[in-house]
Parts: sequence; C-alpha cells; structure tokens
Amino acid sequence: MAKPTGGSQLRRILTRPLTFVLLAGLFVTGPQIGQAETQIPQSQSEISLGFAPLVKEAAPAVVNIYARIIRQDRNRSPFANDPFFDDFFRQFAQPQPRVQNSLGSGVILSADGIVVSNYHVVGEASDIRVVTNDRREYAAEVILADEASDLAILQLHNADDLPFLELRNSDAVEVGELTLAIGNPFGVGQTVSSGIISGLARTGTGGGQGFGYYIQTDAPINPGNSGGALIDVNGDLIGINTRILSRSGGSNGIGFAIPANLVREFVRQAQDGATEFQRPWAGMTGQPVDADLAEALGMARVDGMLISELHPQSPFVAAGFEVGDVVTAVDGEPVNSPSEMAFRLSVAGLGGQSEITRLRQGASATVQVALSEAPDEPASAPIQLNEQTPMPGLVVAQINPRVINRLQLPLSATGVVVLDPGPYAGRGGVQSGDIVMGVNGQPVAAPQDVPRLLLESGRWMQLDLLRQGKRVALRFRL
Repeated sequence: MAKPTGGSQLRRILTRPLTFVLLAGLFVTGPQIGQAETQIPQSQSEISLGFAPLVKEAAPAVVNIYARIIRQDRNRSPFANDPFFDDFFRQFAQPQPRVQNSLGSGVILSADGIVVSNYHVVGEASDIRVVTNDRREYAAEVILADEASDLAILQLHNADDLPFLELRNSDAVEVGELTLAIGNPFGVGQTVSSGIISGLARTGTGGGQGFGYYIQTDAPINPGNSGGALIDVNGDLIGINTRILSRSGGSNGIGFAIPANLVREFVRQAQDGATEFQRPWAGMTGQPVDADLAEALGMARVDGMLISELHPQSPFVAAGFEVGDVVTAVDGEPVNSPSEMAFRLSVAGLGGQSEITRLRQGASATVQVALSEAPDEPASAPIQLNEQTPMPGLVVAQINPRVINRLQLPLSATGVVVLDPGPYAGRGGVQSGDIVMGVNGQPVAAPQDVPRLLLESGRWMQLDLLRQGKRVALRFRL
C-alpha cells in the first residue's frame, strides 16, 4: 500500500506555522517580532482538512472481527457453595456447551489477507468472520496466536488485492507524536479517535506471563477497539490497541498498544509456517535497578536490570554472565525490567545473536549472546496415564528448561510436573504446573514413578504437590 498522500500533506500543514515563525524571525526585529506568532490559513481546504485525508487512506485497512467461542461448562450444582457437598456433586455435573461471542478489530498487513488482532479477541474462537470497511465479508482462521503477548495472526480466505498498512519501526516512536486510533468501539461501527503518544516502554500493566510492554496513548480506546490500529501522521502502523487502564471500563485517556516491532516478528514467523510463537530463552530472572541498588552497586545512575538468578543451561551463562551483573541494553535499546528484556529478545527472534550491554563492577562491556529456544535436556519424557490407573488422562513429565519455560516454573524447579491433569485428577483439584513431590508418602523422582505408586494405592490415595511455592496435599477415596 502506498504511503498516504493525505498524511504527508497533513504533516506539512501542521509544521507550517512553526516554519513561518522561524523564517519571520530572520527578517523582523524589535517589537514587530510579535506580529509573526500566528498564520492565517491560505485556503478553505486547509481550514477543513483535519485528519480526513489520513483517515481516508488508512481506515480501509482496519477491519471488524466477529468471533464465536464455544466453551464447555458444567451444570452448576445446587450444593456448589457448600464446601462439603461441592466436591461430591462436581463429578456428576455434565459439561454443557456455552457460546460466547467476541467483538473486536483487526488490521490488514498484506494484500493477500494477513490480519493481526488480539489473542483475547480471536485466540480461542471456532468461527471467525472479518468485515472490511466497504462491507466485504471473509471467513478467517488463526494461523499463529500467543496468549502471553495477546497477539494473533489471521489468514482471510479467498482474499486478494486488499488495502494494508505498513509497519513502522516502533523504536523510533517519540512521546508527543500525533496519533490516531481506529477500531470498532462498543460495536457501533468503525470509529476514529485522535491523541498523542503519552508514554513509551510501559510495563506491568498487562497480565499473563510478564511479556507486557506497551506504547501508551491518550487517544480514546474503548471495548471493541481491541486489535485495532494505532497509526502516525504518515499512516504507518505504530501498534495494535490492546487494553485500557480504567476503573469504570470506559476510556480515561490511558490506552496501551502492542509495538509494531513485535507484530512484525509475529507476521514473519506466521509466514514461515510456525504454529506456535517462538521466543528466545534467557534462562534468567531479574529485577529493575532502583536507587538503593544503584548505590549498593556503585552505579552512577539508576539504570538497567539486575540479574538475580541464572539457570545453568542459560545461553547467558555460556556467554559469561553471572548473578549480580546488570543488563542495560539489548541491541542498543535500553532495558530496565524483565518485561523489557523479554520484549527485546522476542523482537530479535531465534537463530541469531544479540549484543547485550553488561555492567559489572563499574565496567561496561558488550557481549554477544546466542538466541535459542529452551533446551529439552534432559528429555522431558512425558507419560499419559491409562485406564488401569486411578487417574487416567493425567500427563506428567520430567522438568527441564523447556518445561520450565512453557509452564513458567521457577528456574530452580526439579522433579516431575503435571502437564495436563486430565478429567479425573482435574476434578480432584490437580492443576497444570503442579510439581508432584510424592504419592502416598513415597517420593517421586521420575515420570514413571507416578503410575507405579498410584497402582499401589489402597482405598485412599494422597498426592503431595508443590504449587506456586506452596505445598498442597490432596486426598482421594478410591
């Protein structure tokens, strides 16, 4: 899609008064300088121009998305609120399908129908319809989605020659830039709102696994805007609108967009045929450097992220990093939190190397670190329990770096973990991510220990689990 000519014209007009004042200052002196502070519009078209040419060029690439999600819910027992009877009657509740409709927005990124939206709009949908600005309707399927990043890439069926937006380098975006948010708030139809970029590198405002890293805008964003476009005055895509900060549920002028650079990596992986978003594994935990830490470390200024833990198989260990080092930049871009670190590595992608700026004992150095996925060593060797065991369908595996990364377990985690509780263990309270410490008082060291010890159970069975750092004991009557 060609650059919007309307956007370029708008930018020239917006900067003209400043240029006029500067030029006038070169030729006028004394009290006459004050006469050059304003400029009269030169034509009726300049008076009425506004953002109209920019919207006319960009809006056709923003689509409305209607998604249907079918969830399996169980009939609620009349004893559900009773702590004694709830567990007893839960197993008799039959799953019932519940249809949930989702409304959101999306942005076309290629002429053949590649569309980006939010995971929470389409990530779990079974039926997706996409409607363009000129009312054409397409069926679509999700080809790549990631809940942690809240991004999803769609492919429209039988689409060609569609208008699309170009992705801007979001690292070049500056606070104060004019911006437009385009989407379908509250389902009223395509709407455009204007504002400025009010903040960069916003972290900690999202949920999930700590990958939240956003551009902040005061352009009004409301429910239904999710997945819509945040564009600059050239019509380039800065980011994908994803969430707001609000107590009432409506826009209070603090909205967040996922940066275009991360969207670009998602599109690249989707076009390469990936079915799951692959991000490099750091194998570390860290914390932002605050004033007290900076003083204790002898740092001249508050800057960077302190490495507080490293997995022995981390690529940063292989590159010579140690606990206590401070990471200040990745590929020349500043890093001040674990979320920023995860974002920078995700944008860099797998297979190459990144330049990591490290501060150790007051000395700064730049170190090359290989970008790879978490290793599956030792082998996770997952086991699914069969019908002969008391918990058929339960899936357990050996903990290794890949399992730690997938389930977001502590880096120090060892032993056996639940990948899938299955229907029976799930009803009894077992959850994915539970570390199995023991069965009937016997320690568990390997996945094959679990079915063996379960088969040795009598009338009662006990599972000793570690869940989010807390011990949990579950007893079952067989």
